Amino acid sequence: MYQHLGILGGISHVSTGAYYEKIVTQFHMRNPEGSYPEITIASLDFRRFTDYETDDSRALYIDYIVAGLERLHGAGAGLALMAANSPHAVFDEVQHRSPLPLISIIQSTVVAAAEQGLQKLLLLGIQFTMERTFYREAALDRGIDVFSPRSAHRKEIDDIIYDELCRNDIRDTSRQRLLDIVASYDVDGVILGCTELPLLISASDSPLPVLDTMALHCETAVNLCLGREQEPM
Repeated sequence: MYQHLGILGGISHVSTGAYYEKIVTQFHMRNPEGSYPEITIASLDFRRFTDYETDDSRALYIDYIVAGLERLHGAGAGLALMAANSPHAVFDEVQHRSPLPLISIIQSTVVAAAEQGLQKLLLLGIQFTMERTFYREAALDRGIDVFSPRSAHRKEIDDIIYDELCRNDIRDTSRQRLLDIVASYDVDGVILGCTELPLLISASDSPLPVLDTMALHCETAVNLCLGREQEPM
């Protein structure tokens, strides 16, 4: 029997739907008979969540995330993931209080980068993610350097995510602008450090290796549910 998987979503609803579809699709590919685990989604209030981020209300932010995980636990989930990059800024504190083991998007991404031999990565995401150090610290443990774009570029990327992608508004002009930004940096790979960004950029769009954090996170979740990876502690 597969593990009951909990998804803490709503951050945003667009990527939450993509998570569910990707996880189920991967199970169907591996199990042609159609089996996949029970999945429960606890959807947070996007506005409340992002207000806590932008106001740097750390205690309220962690409390809100943990409350969502407690709902997943109450629904019977055996492990969970947070369907976004930004809450991983407080991953250790949340995991300490969580009633469920959590699957880290950061570890999934850094492991993939190391396996591909990437050493210098550009981190794209919302400003909150690009301006925090949690990706950089995890990557340094494996000898990988992670850089954030310059301030003006961070603002542009943040606007594209919040004003367009979180509303499922996909624009070719924005795709090209992000690719132009990436091309202006001397790096050997790109982290799509927002789970909405894969809706706009794929590996086929970029001349550089692209680390799709959502896809890597989902792959880890599927492997855990299938018992092919060790459960996170």
